[in-house]
Amino acid sequence: MSSREYVPGPAAGAKVRKEGERWTLVLVRDLRHPPARVWQALTDPAQLSEWAPFDADRDLGAVGPVTLSTVGAPTPQVSASAVRRAEAPRLLEYTWGDGELRWELEPIAGGTRLTLWHGIDRRFVSWGAAGWHVCLDVLDRRLAGEPMGRIVGADALKLAGWQRLVGEYAAQFGGESA
Repeated sequence: MSSREYVPGPAAGAKVRKEGERWTLVLVRDLRHPPARVWQALTDPAQLSEWAPFDADRDLGAVGPVTLSTVGAPTPQVSASAVRRAEAPRLLEYTWGDGELRWELEPIAGGTRLTLWHGIDRRFVSWGAAGWHVCLDVLDRRLAGEPMGRIVGADALKLAGWQRLVGEYAAQFGGESA
């Protein structure tokens, strides 16, 4: 399947947590691949460049500074970021722009339960959920040996089903973010 044939499935596996003014998008996805393989995809710059919404200037598997460059944005967005925790193959935390990302990998029968916490501006929660939904689909297919190419930024907005997916997440989150 190519990215041209890909249509995202229904909104699923996401919720929002609010603590005061802080919003966190939480996505859970079961992947058909072992934690060590998923860990490599989350940390290796070459693999990130095939599915993630940013490029990294180094491996994310070690604590320390890293530069993350958003892909597909109308203007280049380069973030001086920092990996705060890297406990292979189960926990990865780093900053990205004004937000924070936390990835937890839990072994399950037949693969890995991947949980992502993304500290995000409330105005972008539904778009963020839809964007990560697509990225995680691309990641899963890439790990299964069925690469379809990264779909981020303007390419994601052109997907058949993008507006539907954003609307479904907005409805799940109580319409507070469109």
